[in-house]
Amino acid sequence: MAQAYWQSGTTAPATFSLFFRSYPPDRSYFVFAGLADVLEYLERFRFTGGDIEGLRSLGKFDGEFLNYLAKLRFTGSVRAMREGSLFFVNEPVIEVTAPVIEAQIVETFLLNQVNVQSVLATKASRVVYAARGRSVVDFAARRTHGTEAADRFARASYMVGFSGTSNVLAGAIYGIPTFGTMAHSFITCFESEAESFRAYASSFPDSSTFLVDSYDTIHGTRNAIEVAREMRQRGHRLQAIRLDSGDLLSLSRKARVLLDGAGLDDVQLFASGGLDEFELDALLRAGAPIDGFGVGTKVGVSADAPWTDCAYKLVEYAGQPVLKLSSGKMTLAGSKQVYRCRDETGDYLRDVIACAGEKAPQEDGEPLLHEVMRNGKRLGPQPTLQELREHFAQGFAHLPECHKSLRSPAPYRVEVSAGLERLQKQATQKVREKELGE
Repeated sequence: MAQAYWQSGTTAPATFSLFFRSYPPDRSYFVFAGLADVLEYLERFRFTGGDIEGLRSLGKFDGEFLNYLAKLRFTGSVRAMREGSLFFVNEPVIEVTAPVIEAQIVETFLLNQVNVQSVLATKASRVVYAARGRSVVDFAARRTHGTEAADRFARASYMVGFSGTSNVLAGAIYGIPTFGTMAHSFITCFESEAESFRAYASSFPDSSTFLVDSYDTIHGTRNAIEVAREMRQRGHRLQAIRLDSGDLLSLSRKARVLLDGAGLDDVQLFASGGLDEFELDALLRAGAPIDGFGVGTKVGVSADAPWTDCAYKLVEYAGQPVLKLSSGKMTLAGSKQVYRCRDETGDYLRDVIACAGEKAPQEDGEPLLHEVMRNGKRLGPQPTLQELREHFAQGFAHLPECHKSLRSPAPYRVEVSAGLERLQKQATQKVREKELGE
């Protein structure tokens, strides 16, 4: 496509909108994530000498065109929502304006990063909601779709409220609190379960969590109590025990009784083992005395909704609005703005997709798209992860409860402005006359 653009002289400025067409099952919102990686990519965008030689080896491209690519940089502008913002179907979260070749070539990276990171952030936000204020830790790194995805999940999940991660690389990269316990292999290396607990407590005298289900959860809890008493005599305390298999509701109740009976009511119960928001919700609805959760596979791959219909579509070329009329995939023409309207308490009431520059639909309508890059350079510093975490928390608190339901949530109201409706009709009529002879 880029070569055909270049050879035909089709190189005018273009605007592309990145948006999500539909919700996966049991979703009525998304959490925007991935902008930091997008902006870094665009700022560093270039074809290396190795890239050019790789393209040349394919035997598909004109030599002069490859020379053009060797000098190509991203020179455009980007308008975007802030990471950690809630957004809804058909709303552009990013709009890229640049010479069409530049804007087109970056499509795959932008879709890849915004899609996966927003999917994971949305899934993680549901887990935090289901946990009802209890601690949630990322245990997903071993089964995410690649190590890069593990790091991105750690960041996205912390942004939406996780307490931290077991991924120490992500902890170092992003400044996320790290947490860890022991694996079953650690326990089975020792002559006895109790001896493994003693060895671990020796290394981590004030931050130990004992995994108690290697042989029998109740027996393991009794061993943990024995070692916890020894630790207390030395002036230390056991932080938690971890339940990782079996009937977590029944076992957590029995373990809590044993711990409390031993005077260890300050030792927490931590649960893991194939959990996601649905299991957390069921356990807590049933009254499980669990203080925190480690979530891995199902959340780290968003098992019930691992992909979305995320799109990056041309909406303006050479100053003129353009659109698709494809059945089921019709696009909204022109560069846009998204306004968020609230009720008198500050809760989200509706969003309005409008033309860029169009007046807000009500006096307090909040514009969500802001310029974050100009002439290929970022504008201002990247918000810290803590700032994004606070931004998400504030926004999520104002989303009405009916849209947060884990099953069949109510759809959020998204409208198209009168100005955008007029533009859409005009652009549609123009296409039908020109292409279809109507």
